Amino acid sequence: MNDLPDLPPIERIVDLGRLSEAGAEIVLTPSVEERALLARWVEVPSIENFTATISLKRKSLGNFHYGAKIEADLTQNCVVTLEPVIAHIDRMFSRELHLASQARHQHGGSEVLAPGAGDDEVPEELDSPRYDVAAAVLEEFSLAIDPYPRAPGAAFESTLEGEGAPENPFAVLKRLKTGV
Repeated sequence: MNDLPDLPPIERIVDLGRLSEAGAEIVLTPSVEERALLARWVEVPSIENFTATISLKRKSLGNFHYGAKIEADLTQNCVVTLEPVIAHIDRMFSRELHLASQARHQHGGSEVLAPGAGDDEVPEELDSPRYDVAAAVLEEFSLAIDPYPRAPGAAFESTLEGEGAPENPFAVLKRLKTGV
């Protein structure tokens, strides 16, 4: 049974409906306990430092710009040697947010069609003005983590070379075809 937490370990709710024209800047610096939960959530041994600076700006009544910068230092295990590997993440990203209720209201109550499948910048549709600003940060952070970290100089060496190597499965088909 998986003992990893299902829910994200950090949550910061902001009411976008109360966001002023000047916008807001939120600095997310998890506590030691929150970093430990986050490390467990992303399956790394530890997260030493983590800071996310989030910028929210109102573009119109139901449209918002979300920008964030993540800086983090974490320890991972080398996939070859299992030795600790120190990693640094420095990532910036942005999103466009749209309140679905405002979009319907602005278009006379009719549904607004989403941009086509080929569009890169599809806005995130929100059902409520209450928005978890930490969720996007955690999503981007988990994507930024190297899935195959390697210690300096670590290289995978196959033990199945030469005499002990298994026969290519297509060699059997070739012998059947040629009658060897």
